[in-house]
Order: sequence, then C-alpha cells, then structure tokens
Amino acid sequence: MDAYDKDSDARQGLGRDGREGPPGPDGAAEQTGGSDGTEEASAPGGTGGTGGTGGTVEVPEAREMPEAPSGPRTGFAALSPRYQVGAVAALVAVAVAVCAHIGLVFLHVAPSNTLTKEHGSAVDEWVFPEFEQNWKLFAPNPLQQNVAVQVRAEVGTADGGIRTTGWYDLSAEDGRAIDGNPLPSHTVQNELRRAWDFFVSSHDSEDRPVGLRGSLSETYLRRIALLRLDRNGAAGPGGVVERVQYRSRTTNVEPPPWSGEKVSDRPTYRELPWWSVTPERNDGNRDDGNRKVGARKDAGEGGAA
Repeated sequence: MDAYDKDSDARQGLGRDGREGPPGPDGAAEQTGGSDGTEEASAPGGTGGTGGTGGTVEVPEAREMPEAPSGPRTGFAALSPRYQVGAVAALVAVAVAVCAHIGLVFLHVAPSNTLTKEHGSAVDEWVFPEFEQNWKLFAPNPLQQNVAVQVRAEVGTADGGIRTTGWYDLSAEDGRAIDGNPLPSHTVQNELRRAWDFFVSSHDSEDRPVGLRGSLSETYLRRIALLRLDRNGAAGPGGVVERVQYRSRTTNVEPPPWSGEKVSDRPTYRELPWWSVTPERNDGNRDDGNRKVGARKDAGEGGAA
C-alpha cells in the first residue's frame, strides 16, 4: 500500500500541499494554481492541472476599428473660431439695428404717447426723410377719459305738482349689466355710448344742432331717457315725465406712475338744456279727452231723444 501511494503521488505531482505536479508533454513539470489565485499554466483543451479551480483562457486583444473619414465641413462650421465669433457679432448687430428701426417707425405712426413726447425729436431725426410714413396707427386716438352719461327728469305728480328727480347714472347701469355677464347684449354695450357720441358729433359747443342729424340725435336721446326712466320707476305712482335733462361727467384716466404726466382728477360736467317730452303725449291725451267728451255728448243727445 505504501509503495502504491508513493507511486500515485509521484504521478499526480503537487497536490494541495504545494508539491510538484505531473510532468508535461515535454517532460517538464506543469505549474498548477490553487484556489488562492496563483498563476496557472494553460493545459491542452483549456483545463488546468489537478488540484486547482480551473485554468485560464487567453482572450485575444480587441483591435480598434479605424475611424471613418469625415466629409469636409461646410457653412458656418467651416469657419475658424475667430471668424465664427465675428459672424455672430455681425448677426447680433444687424438684429439690433432692425429692431431699433421697427421700434422707431412704430413710434412715428403711433398716437401721441409718453415716449413720443419725450423722444419725439430723436424719432423724427431717424424717420425723416428716408423712412417717412403717411399713415397713422390706431386712429383716432384711443380714449383717455371716462365719460358717464346721466339723466334726470321733471315729473308731474298726480296732485298737479312738479318734482325733479335725482340724477340717474345710465352708464353705471350699463356697467353693472355687463360685469359678470359672459355674453352681454349689443344694446347694453353700445346703445347709450353711440347715442351720446352721435349727439356730441352733431352739435356745436353751444349744444346747438348742426343739420338734420343734430335733431335726429336729440330725438334718439329723448327716447332712451324715457325708456330708462320708466325702467327705474322715476315717475312714481300716477306721475308723468314732462321734461328730461342730460349731463355728462368726464374724468381723466390716471396715467401710470412712471410716465411723469400730471392730469387733473377733478370731474368736469356738461349739462344739456331741458328737453320737453310731453307734447306728443299731451296731444294724444287731448285727443283722447275730446273723443271722450264727444262720446258723452252723443250719449246725452241719444238719451234725450
């Protein structure tokens, strides 16, 4: 048994105790690695010697693929960095010049405002004579005032007296009807405003009508006044509206703080003369009364007969 064991050990070479391993094909002993990570010699077939965890396989190194030749650069990329910086600077300068030109021309054709009042000479120097414009933007000038139209009435009471109502702010009534209404009517938005603009444009500074349109505008305002006063119950029980009077209350829109513009915050009033609205009604009442009197007479004559 001892001889057999020794012969077996000789054939197996170094084992786990670090002894020499079996000879290789050329008679030299192969170096085997243990589980401690020592270097092992590769064996035929890719397996290591006995007593180790296995042999290592040699992997050929990956060859780097040659880069594909890129095409020639064109356009902006073909410029050198110095010329690229110059091109960018030129584009920025052109963009700034175009924006400045458009802004100055816009101020030239726009209505008078804070900027044109302060820099009007600079705008004119740039625009004239090469870039002169013969048109204006936003013409006529947008309103910079709030105009409220108000009306009051003289009412004949049932006991034969006369009383004057207070002022009814018709513009405020329209404003309340529009606020919170996603679809306000055309009448609420424009009827009173256009009627007042119609009157102002067809009357002189003394409130005298200019041509037939002036008289038509007065009739239009009278009818609006009667409708609104009746809606508000201004006459009261048994009362009759005999005359109406309009006035306008104009206040300036406060300019922004940065403009430096100063405007008066005091309202100005324009009162129109009293307009009689009862002649037609009186004529109608008189006709009705005559008819009633005639009917009574006829009835009396018929009864006597």
